[in-house]
Amino acid sequence: MSDDENQSVEPSRKRGGSALHSGPRKKATSSNPLVLHGRHFGRTVFAMCNYPALLTAGILRLEELRDSSIEDYPADVRREHRVFLELIDSYPGLLDRLTNGEEEDIIHVGELMGKGASGSRGDDTKTLKSAVLGWLVPRGQALIPPLSRNIKSDRGFNHEVTGALLCPAGLDWSDVETKQSLKSGETEVRGDQWPMFLYAGYVYDPEDPWTGLLKSEILIFGFKHVFTSPSSVDKEPKATRSGNAHLHGMKSVTKGSLAYIATQIRFAISSSSIFSRTDTVTDSENFYHSILDLLEDPDETKEVVDLMTWWTRRIFPNSSSSQRCTSKNSALSKIREKRAVLRERAAMSPT
Repeated sequence: MSDDENQSVEPSRKRGGSALHSGPRKKATSSNPLVLHGRHFGRTVFAMCNYPALLTAGILRLEELRDSSIEDYPADVRREHRVFLELIDSYPGLLDRLTNGEEEDIIHVGELMGKGASGSRGDDTKTLKSAVLGWLVPRGQALIPPLSRNIKSDRGFNHEVTGALLCPAGLDWSDVETKQSLKSGETEVRGDQWPMFLYAGYVYDPEDPWTGLLKSEILIFGFKHVFTSPSSVDKEPKATRSGNAHLHGMKSVTKGSLAYIATQIRFAISSSSIFSRTDTVTDSENFYHSILDLLEDPDETKEVVDLMTWWTRRIFPNSSSSQRCTSKNSALSKIREKRAVLRERAAMSPT
C-alpha cells in the first residue's frame, strides 16, 4: 500500500481539514526512534494520519480545552484528539518536547513519525502482495487460474476466488448478473460495504451480522505475517524475537491493528496496483474508517470486547494473565471463589 501521507504544514497553527487523513507521500528512511515509533503506531493505532497536522492541531487543541470540553467538538475532531493523546502517551517525553519547542520542531517530529508509518505500510503492502496468494484457497489446493505475484490486474473481481472474497456481504457472487456487474464496475462498491473475506468461513448471516465478523482465516494469516513474522503463519501463535510485536512489546491485538490488517488484505486481493485515498475503486480510507467506527462504537462494546479478547488469545495466548481462564479446582480459583463469597456476604450485611 503506497501512501500519500505526511505533508508538511506551514509554520502556522491554522487547521484545515482532519489530520486523520493521508497527505502527500514521503519516502521512509532512517532508524530514528521517532521513525521507529511511527512504524508501530501506524500499524496499531491509526494508519492514515497526516502526523505534522495531527501534532500541530493537537497542541493547539490542548490550549483550547482549558476553556472548553472535548465533547463540544464534532465526532471526527474527538477521534483525532483521541489519536493525538494516545500518540503522546505512547512516547515518553513527547508532550514536553512539543509544548516547549517551536512550531518547526512539532512539524519535524510529525514528519519523522509519518515517515515511519508510511514506511511500514509500504513494506507490509509489498510483502502481502505475494504472500496473500498462498492464503486464498485451502492448503494443498491449486489456485485456478493462477495469479501473478507481481501483477494485480487479474485480481479483484477479475478472478473467481478473489472476486468471491471481495464480494460485498449480502450480495450473491454466484449470481451471474451480480458477478458481471461487479466486474464491469457497474455496481460501485464503497468502502463501508464490507467484503465476505471479513467473515469466518466467508459466511455472512444477515440476521446476525456480528456472527464471525473479523474472524476469518485470511485475516489471522495476515495479522501473524505482519506482527509475529511471516514464518509464524503456519505455526502456533507465538511472537518471534524478530517479529514486530516482540520488538515493540505488543502483547494484545488493538482495534487499530485489526482495522489495519483488514485494509491491507482488502487491498492485496484487489486489482488496484497503487493505493490512494482518492481511489474510488478501492475506497480504502473509507473502509479503514468504517471498521474503526464499529470497533469504537460505545453501543457495540460487548461484542467488541469479546472480539478483541478472541483475537488476543489467538495471537498472543500467553501474553496476559488477565485474559487467561483460571483452571477449575486450582488454588487460585478457590481463593477467588472464597473472596466472592465474602464480598457477597459483606454486601448483604446490614450497615
